[in-house]
Amino acid sequence: MESIAKSLMEELECETVFTIPLFGGIDIAESVVVTWIIMAVVVIASIILTRDLKVDHISKRQAAVEMVVTKLTGIVEEMIGPEGKAYVPYLTTVLIYIGLSNIIGLFGMKAPTKDLNVTIALSVMSIVLVEGAGIYHHGVKKWLHKFTEPIAVVTPINILEVFTRPLSLCMRLFGNVLGAFVIMELIKQLLPFFLPAVFSLYFDLFDGLLQAYVFVFLTSLYLREAIE
Repeated sequence: MESIAKSLMEELECETVFTIPLFGGIDIAESVVVTWIIMAVVVIASIILTRDLKVDHISKRQAAVEMVVTKLTGIVEEMIGPEGKAYVPYLTTVLIYIGLSNIIGLFGMKAPTKDLNVTIALSVMSIVLVEGAGIYHHGVKKWLHKFTEPIAVVTPINILEVFTRPLSLCMRLFGNVLGAFVIMELIKQLLPFFLPAVFSLYFDLFDGLLQAYVFVFLTSLYLREAIE
């Protein structure tokens, strides 16, 4: 158990890669650098895959890209419904980022989602979008009135929900990613040969993509409630 605890602490420790000498020094954490790598990969892949697009007689590459984009946006559109179509690009981007962040461990890098700061930032961004969408679609007056529904006595609870939702999103994503690491360490202790590699593939790939889906699904659910 001591070795598992030690491994867990090492995994939770977010090292500073370098410091920018501005405003007394800005520490750049490992999770930020890995996020930059993910962003660079996505941007470069987007530039390469969207070159020479055609309307007729499209290439196999373009057909494959269109199929992937259609599938991803279709999944998100089913979650949020037709009224939330304007939010599909953001949610699809979050889905791609969290998915890549969770599976990047297969390439020997630490997943940014193992940094609590990253999951907090993602959760806060999502809830700000949800509340902003509520104000945009219904106006400030109706948005404030929703806190008194169904009766005024529950107003404190409804206000508290604004803060508990991002906490729920954050801890669900962070906890599941961390839980998968703990299970993997236990498996390595009990079965040191072959099976750890199989389970690592499962947790880093399938479970990582599943957690990305769950995060976007819950955000879509909150958005749907806010705009309908």
